[in-house]
Amino acid sequence: MELDPVLLSRIQFAFVVSFHAIFPVFTIGLAAYVAVLEAIAYKTGDPVYQKLSQFWIKIFAVVFGMGVVSGIVMAFQFGTNWSVFSYSSANFLGPILSYEVVTAFFLEATFLGVLLFGRDKVPRGAHLFSACMVAFGTFLSSFWILSANSWMQTPAGVEFTDGMVQMTSWLQAIFNPSLPYRFAHMALASFITGGFVVAGVSAWYLLKGRHPETSRRALKMCVVMLAVATPLQLLTGDLHGLNTFEHQPIKVAAMEGHWETQTGAPLVLFAIPDSANETNRFEIAIPYLGSLILTHSLDGEVTGLKSVPPEDRPPVGIVFWSFRIMVALGLIFIGLALASAWQLWRGRLFESTRLLRALTWSIPLPFVAVLAGWFVTEVGRQPWIIQDVMRISDAMTPSLDGWMVLLTLIGYIAVYAVVFSAGVLYLKRIVDSGPDPIEPSEIGMTARPKRPWSAADIKPRPATDNPGA
Repeated sequence: MELDPVLLSRIQFAFVVSFHAIFPVFTIGLAAYVAVLEAIAYKTGDPVYQKLSQFWIKIFAVVFGMGVVSGIVMAFQFGTNWSVFSYSSANFLGPILSYEVVTAFFLEATFLGVLLFGRDKVPRGAHLFSACMVAFGTFLSSFWILSANSWMQTPAGVEFTDGMVQMTSWLQAIFNPSLPYRFAHMALASFITGGFVVAGVSAWYLLKGRHPETSRRALKMCVVMLAVATPLQLLTGDLHGLNTFEHQPIKVAAMEGHWETQTGAPLVLFAIPDSANETNRFEIAIPYLGSLILTHSLDGEVTGLKSVPPEDRPPVGIVFWSFRIMVALGLIFIGLALASAWQLWRGRLFESTRLLRALTWSIPLPFVAVLAGWFVTEVGRQPWIIQDVMRISDAMTPSLDGWMVLLTLIGYIAVYAVVFSAGVLYLKRIVDSGPDPIEPSEIGMTARPKRPWSAADIKPRPATDNPGA
């Protein structure tokens, strides 16, 4: 039986990327949160923030390690499955991925050691600096990776000569047209993911009556941040969509379920796309709203899927439903964040059992939203690996055997299942243990050590008429 190596290679890479993506998006947000905790602890000396930082640093280290292990495989797949693409794009992607390792990964790994083991071994300012460098390293890493991915979506600053990428402008290639929108969208997604995880764990502690002081502080910080970040994500998502409409109109047509190029296009709320018959079944739509959103005009023209041959269209069903899952979850996040902020303002959040339960149940939802967003981004680009330049079918390694791809896919699934299970089990143990309790001797800590005691500190007691004073 013949197996399609192109399809299996796509499934294999999609599995690895999907598994890996959930870890960086969490660590980026969590690293920023830890840096904020360390800064507050440094300034105020409040032991609550130090205990919170110590607790979440443990979780960050485990998730960071899982992300590194799962991400290494992708680099191998570029050579084993997609060697033609790797060779063709090496003049750009080679340096970009190297910059990510040298400037970002090394920065994270170096200062993570100080963050984990140096609290009592380096000055407090140096420990705070390490937390900031780890947070900065996660953002720098995501910048390089998203620059490479955005270039594949909207290539710029290069010429294609005899099948090879030749650089014409590094600035245009790195800061390609879709990078600013994709980076902002992903950064906010990271904050939202980290915020909902921290808020959900804190809400769970409060429901269980455990660690009340640290949980209240953590939940309050996250609710305030989420009340700002979730509506802002709606705005950046709209801007990102408009950019995609300009540069990748067929992807947007698949997202919106538009088959015909038309003016006054509707906003399709629900449908079952039928690619074989090039139509939508059971469609529910709002007239003119699609054109208004995409062109800011009621009679604006929206490109349809039929404007290109069937072989140039992405799998419509996956893109269509992934987009709706992402948007629906985003609206849920906004509602939950604003409701929590309202209850916090009223002073009732910590006693609101329903909201605390909702926050606890929401822990996995940001990861689902991130994966749905990546499916829209990557599947929506099909059949191109470099938009309008190189097809997926032309990018893979020649004479690649389908059975070998299948066996390695099964191997990846088995190994990743072990890694994920072990990591989740260890994370569960950390969460079950919770933050370290605040010792009585730590209460009343100051932000900076006091000067040494001297005899000058002894002051005579003031005279009083009360002998028992």
